[in-house]
Amino acid sequence: MDRAALLADDPLWLILIKVVVVLLIGPVMTIGLIVGERKVIGRMQHRPGPNRVGPFGLLQSLADAIKLPFKEQIIPDGADRKVYFLAPIISTVPALLAFSVMPVGPKVSIFGEETVLQLVDLPVGVLVVLACSSLGVYGIVLAGWSSGSPYPLLGGLRSAAQVISYEIAMGLSIVAVVLYTGSLSTGHIVDAQQGGWYFYLLIPSFLIYLVSMVGETNRAPFDLPEAESELVGGFHTEYSSMKFALFFLAEYVNMVIVSAFATTLFLGGYMAPWPISLIDHNYFNTGWWPALWFFAKTFVLLFCFIWARATLPRFRYDQFMKIGWKVLVPANLVWIVLVTAVRTVRNENEVSAGQWLFLGGGAILILILLSLLLPDRKVDDDEDRVPITGGGYPVPPLDLEIPDAPAKRKAVRRGRERRRQRATVGGAATQEKESTDGDV
Repeated sequence: MDRAALLADDPLWLILIKVVVVLLIGPVMTIGLIVGERKVIGRMQHRPGPNRVGPFGLLQSLADAIKLPFKEQIIPDGADRKVYFLAPIISTVPALLAFSVMPVGPKVSIFGEETVLQLVDLPVGVLVVLACSSLGVYGIVLAGWSSGSPYPLLGGLRSAAQVISYEIAMGLSIVAVVLYTGSLSTGHIVDAQQGGWYFYLLIPSFLIYLVSMVGETNRAPFDLPEAESELVGGFHTEYSSMKFALFFLAEYVNMVIVSAFATTLFLGGYMAPWPISLIDHNYFNTGWWPALWFFAKTFVLLFCFIWARATLPRFRYDQFMKIGWKVLVPANLVWIVLVTAVRTVRNENEVSAGQWLFLGGGAILILILLSLLLPDRKVDDDEDRVPITGGGYPVPPLDLEIPDAPAKRKAVRRGRERRRQRATVGGAATQEKESTDGDV
């Protein structure tokens, strides 16, 4: 039987086991991922990282998970309580559900029942993952708006712009994969990569997806909605206790989801890497071994998240938006047109993939050589341009004239001065009276 038939034949007890495992994968991996991130970043920055709770500090995340629910819950007076409570749930639940369409492995036997290591294989599984990842950011937007505070509101507004920018880039990067596969099913996409993984057949799509998934998950260097150096804590400034823990959980579960999704789309899913796949007639692509390769590829991508956070500074808001709209989206559109043209010509003339890679590499090499031959652009010396400091920011002119204050502001200022004078005179009279009360 094929994948869909095996999943449809699952008994109820097996479906319940899969549901529990799918809901636990995110939180369990989050506990390990937090400790691993703090350890790796500490190593990169020449410090020990967590080393107090448990052996080598490995139980630090577990201690934090136990501690956070018992913290005091503080609710701002100006908060919209219903939306304030719903926002963390909106961020967390879609992240936990997105893993249900990920194919973790091929056909296996669980307690004598043949099944596939996947909860459900939908014909539109790719769209389900995109929908879940986009809904999670709406929780951030609502959290910033409902807190009734300016800094969370700024974080929520940044998230709204982030959703529009990088969700489009991520969706367009998947179009080429869908064109090559001819299906939106995650299981079919993995099966279609038996002749070659898409990360080298569709290199631009893979690179664009890597950048987009970092921006989609609010991770450094795209962590503008929770920029601690600017917004105190961003959208979750007014959250505490279990609600803050839900936001923390949603962030790391989303990292796991987009990494597993990249593994499914571009890295062959659960298939063993090339040298290992040749051992013993592809033995390591059978049974439970593929689940190991799936999570190993996912952890490699998660390490890239940590690596980027430890090495790259945060982008400015204008740089962040420029990358999304002026770089990723146009590059995606051009690449989709090229893929469509190549697929059409290949289907008509039966040109092999190796020949297309050779021709594409030659074309890229020619473009690089032409770009090197182009002369540098001359910068015109303009006396009227604004002088800049060493950091590249404009400074006001030296002959800047400050305009006069409006009449209304002058009246307010005069009123304040009169009140200050009356208060000064009244205070002096009071002191004089107190000093004379003691005389005989």
